[in-house]
Amino acid sequence: MSERLPKTNQATSSREPLLAVDHVQIGYNVDKKLNIAVRDASFEIFAGEKMMLLGPSGSGKSTILKAVAGFLKPVGGRIVIAGRESLEPEPDRAVVFQEFDQLFPWRTVEDNVAYSLRVTGRDKREAAATAKRYIEMMGLSLAADRYPHQLSGGMKQRVAIARALALDPLMLLMDEPFGSLDAQTRSRLQREVHEISERTHVTILFVTHSIQEALFLGDRVVVLADAPSHVQEIVDVSGADDPDSEEFITLRRHLRQLLAEDEQDVHHAVFE
Repeated sequence: MSERLPKTNQATSSREPLLAVDHVQIGYNVDKKLNIAVRDASFEIFAGEKMMLLGPSGSGKSTILKAVAGFLKPVGGRIVIAGRESLEPEPDRAVVFQEFDQLFPWRTVEDNVAYSLRVTGRDKREAAATAKRYIEMMGLSLAADRYPHQLSGGMKQRVAIARALALDPLMLLMDEPFGSLDAQTRSRLQREVHEISERTHVTILFVTHSIQEALFLGDRVVVLADAPSHVQEIVDVSGADDPDSEEFITLRRHLRQLLAEDEQDVHHAVFE
């Protein structure tokens, strides 16, 4: 299946991509020996696009995201964001992790969101107003004065997303943020992220192992092979968010074939 330009970016295809991952190779030193986790990864993301990193466990999805965030340094290739090649962790790439403990337990919901703004130089009044706006956007107004231990897993992830969005980042990096949630909560948050992305036009790089999630949320899907991984294919899935549509079913079948999943694995890993 050939790659097409994402529908949301066809009119601006002549512009430079916001993010370029160019023949990136990433490895870890174990017992003084370099173990390659990502052998060759290349893809581009344009402003406003939702790009999904899809692959089996251990295929380097999170490793690539951490390199984009600046937490890891590639041993080969280059990563360029907004024309910058020397990357360190910065608020312009806000990260939402899978773990529920990414919030400060001693701060309320409002303080968790506002704190990230204060450390980036916003004054107290501006930080509070911005925090309130994004807390409301995520449906958390009634929980603004609660502490993390008083929240469900889904609510904690909403706070983490609100905190990330409040920074007005160039990119929102999401590392399987719904992977530890029950199916009903995960489905609800997927819909909310889809709606928020339509409202804010935030650029998203999203790691997932779920074909269903990739199809519902993404404009394009980067399919990774097993480690040491490489990019098998970049699949345009823009507009294929209706599970009952023929296009959705066809794309789901194609992604299954790329991942070489059997029906039993798909049932447990994708439709749980």
